[in-house]
Amino acid sequence: MAFWTKLFVLQGEEIPGGPSLHGSLHATTFVPFRRQWIACSFLFSLALVALMMGCKRRDENRAAQEAPPAQPAIVAVNTNGGVLHLQGNTSFALAAAALQQATKTLEVTGSVAPDVSREVPVLSIANGRVVALHAGLGDVVHRGQLIMEVQSPDVSTAFATYLKTVADEHLAQIVLNRDQLLFDKGAIAKSQLEIAQNGEDDAQAALKASLEQLHILGVDRDHPGDTVKVFAPASGVIIAQNTTASGAAGITFAGANGSFTIADLSHVWVLCDVYENDLAQVHLGQSVQIRLNAYPDKVRTGIISDIGAVLDPAIRTAKVRIQVQNPDSLLRIGMFAAATFLEARAESVVTVPGTAILHLHDSEFVFEPAGSQEDFRQVQVKAGKTLSGNMVEILSGVAPGQQVVANALELQNTAAQ
Repeated sequence: MAFWTKLFVLQGEEIPGGPSLHGSLHATTFVPFRRQWIACSFLFSLALVALMMGCKRRDENRAAQEAPPAQPAIVAVNTNGGVLHLQGNTSFALAAAALQQATKTLEVTGSVAPDVSREVPVLSIANGRVVALHAGLGDVVHRGQLIMEVQSPDVSTAFATYLKTVADEHLAQIVLNRDQLLFDKGAIAKSQLEIAQNGEDDAQAALKASLEQLHILGVDRDHPGDTVKVFAPASGVIIAQNTTASGAAGITFAGANGSFTIADLSHVWVLCDVYENDLAQVHLGQSVQIRLNAYPDKVRTGIISDIGAVLDPAIRTAKVRIQVQNPDSLLRIGMFAAATFLEARAESVVTVPGTAILHLHDSEFVFEPAGSQEDFRQVQVKAGKTLSGNMVEILSGVAPGQQVVANALELQNTAAQ
């Protein structure tokens, strides 16, 4: 109450309610006290402001310590006429498009096939049914090796013919001896002796033919049997088998049904499909690099031996035949292969680092400086094959010596941020 009383007095007003302590009081009675109160209020206000500013400064220091350090702003302003403007950090390394010697190539796919000139069918001389197999599909066989046995009625027929020719020859010999004796006695004419001699000669020829037939069938005339042994006519790998040893498989003399096929796989073919538009780059005798999907790090070299004269009407391709040596049998029949046709001479091509090319929506782009250090122009290019040193051939869009951003993806990501 005393505090409020003094406050009203300081304002030069009468105390409401009349005198309380000393009767009627006037403001002039408390002038010294008024000055002291103003000074104290001023000091109190300064202390309060200082306290508030100190708290605010501590909060700012705490926020500054907890917040991450500020990064230089990079602002992608949008493109204008193909020019990308980056404001802020623009330290992107540049690389110059260079000329590089490269051999023009054509890459196609194909498959490994046997060389038909090195395929030999296994034929049975006699008709009949297979009763025993001594080799199978995929086996490596050697010339003269027993392959199969065929039970054939031709054996009995040939042996019967042999026995008949033996008897006929023996009878002809007896007739000739008798006529010779009669001629010597003058009992018969010379023409009769000549007829007997001709009969002996015919019997000898028939006997010789029957013996040859037994030899061809592989039948021993002293120990005849009812089967024919079939031997491998050449060394190689059995790539086709059309018979079994079930006892019911019949074969014919022509061998078209129920025989084997032996192929020499030391030389094979790679058959490729080349599109009509690329045939001008393919020539007989041209060198070709062969890479297998199974062994991508091993490269074989082949020679083009034939270019198909008839195109496939559906896909407009021609069959190109490549002869490849295969001494270690690494190339197996049916394998997929990638063939690279090499030109005889090299040519200069424009190249840039592979990292300088940006692939977007099935297109390729590079970035080149557009005046200032913050402007880059996006240029569409047509990329070719990848060369050594991670350099990529540029078919169009960039000239030799032209500066491009060495890492296009980094610039693109920076702009996107």
